[in-house]
Amino acid sequence: MAGKVFHSSVQLGRQQARMIIDGAFGYGRSADMQPITVVVLDGGGHVVAAEREDGCAPLRFPVARGKAFAALGNGASSGVVGSRNAERPAFLASVAAAADGNFIPVAGGVLVLDEEAHVIGAVGVSGASSDEDESAALAGIRAAGFAAGLEPD
Repeated sequence: MAGKVFHSSVQLGRQQARMIIDGAFGYGRSADMQPITVVVLDGGGHVVAAEREDGCAPLRFPVARGKAFAALGNGASSGVVGSRNAERPAFLASVAAAADGNFIPVAGGVLVLDEEAHVIGAVGVSGASSDEDESAALAGIRAAGFAAGLEPD
């Protein structure tokens, strides 16, 4: 978590969240992915916007939210959190319990950074493979004009 700043004058609002979702959906369709669900959280961990594509399974929303929350709560992408702690299952289980189950440490949750690299939110995607989910999240963040944060500085 060193290096990431969790305060910014930039707010992640509904309009930007919609652009992230639309960008992620556009990427998913162009890559012929399975239907996805996208959840956008603000810097405080609150859902700003969420949407599922037709045909997406019902558990995809809590999984996408958990991926975004894992990234936001740990200052690195959800995939990085999971891979760095793969040999620490008790730690991962403890964090999941502390987060009331809203913690999914697999790829698909990515931090949203402002122009000064401050964390202003996170995006979680679920529905395809974890790597595809992460690619869709990255595409959505870029489509909205933000930078993505995968690893701590």
